[in-house]
Amino acid sequence: MELGLVGLGKMGGNMRERIRRAGHTVYGYDRNPDLADVHSLEELVGKLSGPRVVWVMVPAGEATQSTIDRLAELLEPGDVVVDGGNSRWTDDEKHAEELAAKGIGFVDCGVSGGVWGLENGYALMYGGDAENVAKVQPVFDALKPEGDFGSVHAGKVGAGHFAKMVHNGIEYAMMQAYAEGWELLEKVDSVTDVREVFRSWQEGTVIRSWLLDLAVNALDEDEHLDGLRGYAQDSGEGRWTVEAAIDNAVPLPAITASLFARFASRQEDSPQMKMIAALRNQFGGHAVEKK
Repeated sequence: MELGLVGLGKMGGNMRERIRRAGHTVYGYDRNPDLADVHSLEELVGKLSGPRVVWVMVPAGEATQSTIDRLAELLEPGDVVVDGGNSRWTDDEKHAEELAAKGIGFVDCGVSGGVWGLENGYALMYGGDAENVAKVQPVFDALKPEGDFGSVHAGKVGAGHFAKMVHNGIEYAMMQAYAEGWELLEKVDSVTDVREVFRSWQEGTVIRSWLLDLAVNALDEDEHLDGLRGYAQDSGEGRWTVEAAIDNAVPLPAITASLFARFASRQEDSPQMKMIAALRNQFGGHAVEKK
């Protein structure tokens, strides 16, 4: 099938390549002309045959809103817009309503996989009407990991981004647990090789995971993380997860504490946040702050 892809950054550029490897045609647009296949949204829409599918992969908020507003002017009834960025699920409901008024479908899709997704595939969580999802399904199949899992039609519009938000909240708590354990091991005199303790956990333990593998990668690059400042940003989805928990009276003590720990990292050079920063760099290519 043909796909228009808007936004060719760290995620979008690799997604374009993976979709092409699966045999589909992708026309990519980015404000950076060195990355783009076409040089305007008008040109991108003009390249596609109907019913068109345009996947938006730009930062949440104003950038996504302005892109969808412009696509609403350019697309026709029966076309579909996919928001694959990290938008808040409440924005999805608004975008779907605006596009539906013009007969254009909308699907929201939470995407996980970071800089590893090109080779390993992307975990996909999408929401929307079955009719619209079906028009995008070949692209979902191209992006997902091999095997039976890694892709889910989570429910109505907004369900994809809500599921991805909760996924990221869990991710916060898991990273925090590894970071706290690492700091405690580093602190005591009796443990003389913390890196190899972490490595030993990669097989046969109940806490083995891809995040643990990435922690070992980070420690192989810098055994005591001496080159990093203990500072970690939050993407916003952790905050939204806690807000949703409050709205629904669901207790999330571990996720909430992990979010607050990131705030604490901005007040001092936290050893735990060195590990959090290293993990975010490993799986997502997020920037780290050097000492």
